[in-house]
Amino acid sequence: MRSPQPNLDDGDVGWIFWGLALATGGAAGLAAGLLMQWLRLVQALAWGEGAAGFAAAVEAASPHRRLAVLAGAGLLVSLGGLALRRASRAGGGHGAELSAAIWFHGGRLPFVRTLAQGVLSVAVVGLGASLGREAAPKQAGAAFGSLFARRLRLSRSHARILAAFGAGAGIAAVYEVPLGGALFALEVLLGSLALPLVAPALLASGLATAVAWLLLPDRAIYTVPGEAVTASLFGFAVLAGPLAGVAAAAYVRLIASADAHRPSGLSAALAPVLVLALLGAAATLLPQVLGNGKDVAERAFTGGIAWPLLALLVVGKPLATAACLGCGAPGGLFTPTVAFGAVFGGLLAVGWDLVWPGAGAGPCALVAATALLAAATQGPVSSVVLMLELTRRLDSLMVPVLVAVAGAMLVARVLEPRSLYACRIREGRAAADADPAALSAAAPYAEVLRALPAGGPGPRVLDETGACLGTLDPARVRAPARADGPLVAATAGDFLDAEERRG
Repeated sequence: MRSPQPNLDDGDVGWIFWGLALATGGAAGLAAGLLMQWLRLVQALAWGEGAAGFAAAVEAASPHRRLAVLAGAGLLVSLGGLALRRASRAGGGHGAELSAAIWFHGGRLPFVRTLAQGVLSVAVVGLGASLGREAAPKQAGAAFGSLFARRLRLSRSHARILAAFGAGAGIAAVYEVPLGGALFALEVLLGSLALPLVAPALLASGLATAVAWLLLPDRAIYTVPGEAVTASLFGFAVLAGPLAGVAAAAYVRLIASADAHRPSGLSAALAPVLVLALLGAAATLLPQVLGNGKDVAERAFTGGIAWPLLALLVVGKPLATAACLGCGAPGGLFTPTVAFGAVFGGLLAVGWDLVWPGAGAGPCALVAATALLAAATQGPVSSVVLMLELTRRLDSLMVPVLVAVAGAMLVARVLEPRSLYACRIREGRAAADADPAALSAAAPYAEVLRALPAGGPGPRVLDETGACLGTLDPARVRAPARADGPLVAATAGDFLDAEERRG
């Protein structure tokens, strides 16, 4: 008997797809474990990192070594980027940000080049670039999901879902966050918490985490003490939430601007060397700006950073991240965003303690970091769960965290509705918004239905560069076939007129 609950219709999410979700998760977990071993090797060679960790090794290094290592990282980005661009021109494909590949290219990623970019990304992060290490396993997992979908000739919708599952599984494996990784794939990358997709997403992320245990330790990423909720902390959450929303909106716009002004031509070869060398010079005075910010965030969560350093880092860390991204260095934004939120919350706590003592610098930093992460990624559910799994302590602060997250989301959606990932997809959506007769290829199925004309030809469909891919086929939209896959992940680019469709 068919379930009366409409959102349990599987929409072609069948047993073969479950098997592919399982394979994607296993591959993502193995790739994540191997990439993190590569990261440790790079850090050990560059900084002599030992049991004390990356931050301690960088602070113990001489100023000349910091400058030399970062200049070397810039040279590596320059040469590696040149090789990847040549491979892209020789073998087709595209170099889009993962969200663009999922939504504009049907989840199709060039397998070998995506893995090569992940290896380069891990090396650059290990050398000290202010970017996250999660980009590499996220891309690797997405590449495996894309590969499996192509090999079995699945629909673009299925490929899109598998790529997102692989990306979430990569995050789950590298950070030990199986539930958070699955929710990240659904809420942030696919923009939907549709029930038919939840179980296979959990399967992929859970298996990826288990496989990664073969190579990575099972431990909390951020070690923080348990804290009790006080009236002062609750009051802080009410105030800090909207302020975190403002900070998140400014941060997203900073990242969008940096990404929009990435160099090209000869500048693409020179900019990484210059920018990362300047970052190394800055690190001679402020070594905390190097790396993904994990150690900085952990110190803020325990109240271990004095306010003058917090004030420097609340400006220096996001600028360093934007500079690294803007010069063309590959890497993630997740951990640097948590670090920015942590120092932002720690600095707010200094002022709040003068008004209403008793909140605690560490809990304030944790509350603000979660709120800022939620607003910056436009993923409130996944962000709360991710921070819960990353700290394994957030449950004791859940009420003030949810209050702060709600305040941050309300403000951020007014000031800057784009996420850290969507803000890097620019031209196509802007062109579609400017032309009422056009539709972005990434427009979801519900939006496509609303855009259908009463009669006549369908609207033009634009890719991420603003180029026209063809016109929408109204008949296919109104009567989709099973081969079109789950409509929850279908986009306008999946329903082009068959005679005009390209790629």
